[in-house]
Amino acid sequence: MDVGLHALGVGTGAERTVIDAVAAAAERAGFATLWAGERVVMVDESASRYPYSDDGVSPVSPDSDWLDPFITLSFAGAATTRIGLATGVLVLPEHNPVVVAKRAASLDKLCAGRLALGVGIGWVREEFDALGVPFARRAARTADYVAALRALWRYDVASHDGEFVQFHDVRVNPKPRNRTLPIVLGGNSEAALEQAARWADGWYGFNLADVEEAAEAAATLRRLTRAAGREPGDLRLCAALREPMPGDARRLADAGFDEMVLVSSPPYDPIAAEAWVGELARQWIGPAH
Repeated sequence: MDVGLHALGVGTGAERTVIDAVAAAAERAGFATLWAGERVVMVDESASRYPYSDDGVSPVSPDSDWLDPFITLSFAGAATTRIGLATGVLVLPEHNPVVVAKRAASLDKLCAGRLALGVGIGWVREEFDALGVPFARRAARTADYVAALRALWRYDVASHDGEFVQFHDVRVNPKPRNRTLPIVLGGNSEAALEQAARWADGWYGFNLADVEEAAEAAATLRRLTRAAGREPGDLRLCAALREPMPGDARRLADAGFDEMVLVSSPPYDPIAAEAWVGELARQWIGPAH
C-alpha cells in the first residue's frame, strides 16, 4: 500500500519554504505522491453545498491562500527527484483543455514523468459563474475535455470534434514523457463513479468517512467498470479518510486500494514542517502499517 500526502498549496502549505521542506522530507520518508488541489474562486457565503463533509461547509476559510496546483507542484517537483506529483483535483471543466494539455505536459516534462492529472467535475456554482463557464452539464464537458487532452498528448498533429471543444490539425508540445498522463477522477457520488468507470485511469475518494465507505465505493466502482466493458484492475484507487486510524491502510489494501492519502496542514515553520512529515512517516509508512 502506497501512502500519499495531500498537504501543499493551501494555507501554511502555500509558503515556498514549507513546500520545499515538506516535499523533500516526504520523498526521503518514502511517501508515494504529493497531492495539491484547486479552487480558483472562494466566496464568503456559498449556496453550493460542500460534498465532503456532513455539514456541507468547506473546512478552508475563504480568505486562505490557495495556490494554483500546477505552480505548487512545479516547486515541489524542483525540490525532489522521485516522488510522484498529482493534482488533487483540478476542476477540469473550468479550464480550456488545450491550455491544460500544455501546462500538464510541461510540468510532466520538467519533473521527468512524475505527474498524474487528478481532475474533478466541480461543485461550486459561484466559481463557474465567475469564470463564465456553464454549471449545467459539467460532467459531459469534463468527459469531452478528457478526450481532447488524450488526443493532444497522443498525436503529433491532433484533432478533436467534441460537443464542447473542437480543434483540427494542431500541434501542442511538449508531450508528456509517456505520450499520456494518468487521469484520476475525484468525486464520491455514484455519478462520479460512473464517470470514472467509463474513462478514468483511477479514482480519488476524498474525505471518506471510514474504510467501510471506501470499500463500498470500491465495490460499486468495480461493478460499474465491468458494466462499461473495462477491467477493474485498470483503475488505480486512492482514498483519503476523514480520520484515519491505525490499521486502516491494511484494510484499504484489502478492499482493493492502491494508495492511502493523508490530508493535513503542515506547520508554518519549515523546520517544524520537516519534523511533522517525519512523524507522519513513522505513523503510516512501514511494514507494520
